[in-house]
Amino acid sequence: MSIYLSSQKIIKDWIDYNGHMNVAYYHLMFDKFGADNLNATFQMGEHSAKTTGMSTMVVETNITFNQELKLNDEVDINLIYFDHDKKRLQYKFEMINKEKNFLASTFEALALYVDLRSRKVKEFESDKVKIMDDYITKNKSKFIIENLKFSTKLKK
Repeated sequence: MSIYLSSQKIIKDWIDYNGHMNVAYYHLMFDKFGADNLNATFQMGEHSAKTTGMSTMVVETNITFNQELKLNDEVDINLIYFDHDKKRLQYKFEMINKEKNFLASTFEALALYVDLRSRKVKEFESDKVKIMDDYITKNKSKFIIENLKFSTKLKK
């Protein structure tokens, strides 16, 4: 199972000389249409960065390229795992071709919670912890725990 976050269409600018989506745009899609949506859910996204000076920064990623995407393919970006500790987020997304229903790519990330004014890592405020914990409780039956790369980096 998974948690739907966004749908996108592969555009011409993202196609490389091999006739498929360039590797850089997988990262772009997972960041803009996956992580940004997730961060907004947890009140740590762009609005938070601009109003409180608090945001997240990705420090490590793992991406798989399972099947190529081509011009005009439509994909869903889904969350398949999420967890956190006092200062870190771990999440994993999948990209599914909507028409042909195949796994195109996965993206796992480890991110830190950062005070943008001091550029220092900080602990999550209690309201953020509650939002994340409630989200995990509500959705953990949908999470896929196999093949996670960064679970040992969370300090629980």
